Amino acid sequence: MYGDNPKSTAQIGGHPIHPMLIPFPITCLVGALVTDILFLRTGDRGFAIASQWLIGFGIGTALLAAAFGLIDYMGDDRIRKLGVALQHMLANVTAVAVSIINFAIRLDDPTDVRSLGVYLSAAVVLILLYSGWLGGHMVYRHRVAVTETPDKFSGYDAASGGDGRA
Repeated sequence: MYGDNPKSTAQIGGHPIHPMLIPFPITCLVGALVTDILFLRTGDRGFAIASQWLIGFGIGTALLAAAFGLIDYMGDDRIRKLGVALQHMLANVTAVAVSIINFAIRLDDPTDVRSLGVYLSAAVVLILLYSGWLGGHMVYRHRVAVTETPDKFSGYDAASGGDGRA
């Protein structure tokens, strides 16, 4: 039956907040890997400093996105019952923890990327790929936070009460 999907409890105007925020930490943390690689190839200190800033902003925006993700997780029992939701959350917590370590090792010298930093950045990107796949699985497979309404575009037949396909 349509319309009975697990709900996002943190939303603005019916739009879930968590998916609105996740592009920011993803962009920052993937960008940190790119600037790490550019630093290793060019030796330009500016890329190393950019990586440090990107990791810092990535951590901050990830924590903000996580707060709204946790509100959604705690707000609907059907979401908590999904094992994939817990896996998604743990993967994201791991990515943030590794990013915090990555940020900390750069505090004294942002150019200290060669030994460990670039590998931590790469590990974070791999974790984010896995976590993103899990997030997509929740939306597309389990319909988490998907609002379905009968209209001429949805394929649902409003005349039948919205229960069946047109």
